[in-house]
Amino acid sequence: MIRIEKLTLSYGKRTILDDISLAVNKGECVGLLGANGAGKSTLLKCLARLAAPDSGGIALAGKAIDAYPRRTYARHVAYVPQHIPDDVALSVVDLVQLGRTPHLNGSLEARDRDMVIAALERVNMSHHAFSEVSNLSGGERQRVAIARALVQEPQVLLLDEPTSALDLKYQMETMALIRTLATETDMTIIIAVHDLSLAARYCSRLVLLAEGRIRARGAWRDVLSPDNIHHAYQVEALVGEVQAYPYVLPIESGEVQ
Repeated sequence: MIRIEKLTLSYGKRTILDDISLAVNKGECVGLLGANGAGKSTLLKCLARLAAPDSGGIALAGKAIDAYPRRTYARHVAYVPQHIPDDVALSVVDLVQLGRTPHLNGSLEARDRDMVIAALERVNMSHHAFSEVSNLSGGERQRVAIARALVQEPQVLLLDEPTSALDLKYQMETMALIRTLATETDMTIIIAVHDLSLAARYCSRLVLLAEGRIRARGAWRDVLSPDNIHHAYQVEALVGEVQAYPYVLPIESGEVQ
């Protein structure tokens, strides 16, 4: 569904992405991991056509993404940024309805409104449908942004740290929803995640970025080795499973013998 070939991007003298190549299949949920500045958000912005690489290319369903008209691309790919502004002068339902824009030739029809209601119910925000977005918490705004992306009916969903402003309950509910979308609807999902344990539990494949390059990719057991974690995050870590639930526990150097 998505193929990235030798992608490189620099800001001034700083290389953000360095020779990134990656293929993501239909129905996969791929977790992008890495420390701050590793290139996760920039890679997502390139996929969303919000940033232009210096070299290399990205294809969607075998076609270069720049060849798609903007409106057509928005029907295929939805992007949820890391931070949702807190001064949006719209109600929740009005903001989510904007996700239908790429599909509209006129006003909203009954099917469009039904999709908005269903999306709000799916992210547990229907009770806030007529609240002002500016009155919501950061976590609530994040869930509204996911609902807006869902009503785009995308084939590819890009999410930048969607759980960063959520408490534990909604972190798990959000990640479970994302995994369900991939497994039940064949949606391709690429998600930047800071919580390594959550990523290991809910993503079908992981990609670890370090210094703008791919350090490791594959199943969580292969990617989240103590050596890879130390290289990417500069910390020691204990990695294991408890009753089939993976965990990554950062520790101070020499804390555990």
